[in-house]
Amino acid sequence: MERNTPAPAVSSSLNRRGLFAENDPFNYGWLPTGGPHEIFYEECGKRDGKPCVILHGGPGGAINPTMRRFFDPRRWRMALFDQRGCGRSRPNASLEDNTTWSLIEDIERLRVHLGVEKWTVFGGSWGSTLALAYAITHPERVEGLILRGVFLLTQRELRWFYQEGASMLFPDAWAKFCAPIPREERDDMVAAYHRRLTDPDRRVQAQAAAAWSQWEGDTISIRGPEARPSKFNEIDFAIAFARIECHFFANQGFFPEDGWLLRNISAIRKTPGWIVQGRFDVVTPMDAAWSLKTAWPEARFNVVWDAGHASTEPGIVDALVRATDQALAV
Repeated sequence: MERNTPAPAVSSSLNRRGLFAENDPFNYGWLPTGGPHEIFYEECGKRDGKPCVILHGGPGGAINPTMRRFFDPRRWRMALFDQRGCGRSRPNASLEDNTTWSLIEDIERLRVHLGVEKWTVFGGSWGSTLALAYAITHPERVEGLILRGVFLLTQRELRWFYQEGASMLFPDAWAKFCAPIPREERDDMVAAYHRRLTDPDRRVQAQAAAAWSQWEGDTISIRGPEARPSKFNEIDFAIAFARIECHFFANQGFFPEDGWLLRNISAIRKTPGWIVQGRFDVVTPMDAAWSLKTAWPEARFNVVWDAGHASTEPGIVDALVRATDQALAV
């Protein structure tokens, strides 16, 4: 360990905190983008509370009521939105004008629409990627960053999960992931899936989407298959999730170069930050979070030893709830 790199905090299984009470939106709607997309958004919590924006994962996922429960609804004003092509945003599963940069524009569009000057940005997995990209390009609008399951969207990370690495830990699940792809195409699984997920035949898309989604669902938690999100079983959700996720990965996240986020991290060095990482996260291994912490030593770093990737694992919940409480003081 480098001398100047503080050791990470380690989550204990004692006295863990749970999610806040369920709370309903006090405002929602669809925000035009000036193009083919309309973005669904909602606001929850306290109308005049401390503002934050919550970014879902994927890319291709969607918001859900649990995401609201990481924040104290008596003190936070939460904004959530379904990214382009996702959830209740329209049109569903669309890849047109759907890039990292257009999503960053949507975050800014929503901030202006809601009359927010600065806000805390919260994101896990792909949500952490998007949060970092937004903060780097708009540091003056970010009051704090709370990140979980850090994903820097590098070729190394993509190869680990979609080519070789995680496959050695989950050979049974990997066999199912490979099943729709002929052997002669398996040297580039992302490209092979991209061809099928963009096929004009919805049946071809559906078969590929089911296998793509199952692979992520089977590896997401140390609690096993029972922790697999039920939405992965819904074909409309699976198609949107797989199509958009593969679209972003086949295009290297639309970043100008591999490793772009770390190369530009100096833009957020003064931004208060919290990093929460499951020690046994197979989807986004700890190496990325450690690299981010090394480049951004000012951020608080919490390793949860008995957790994988899922945000709902008890240790992850505890660490994130504590982080959002601490961020209230920023």
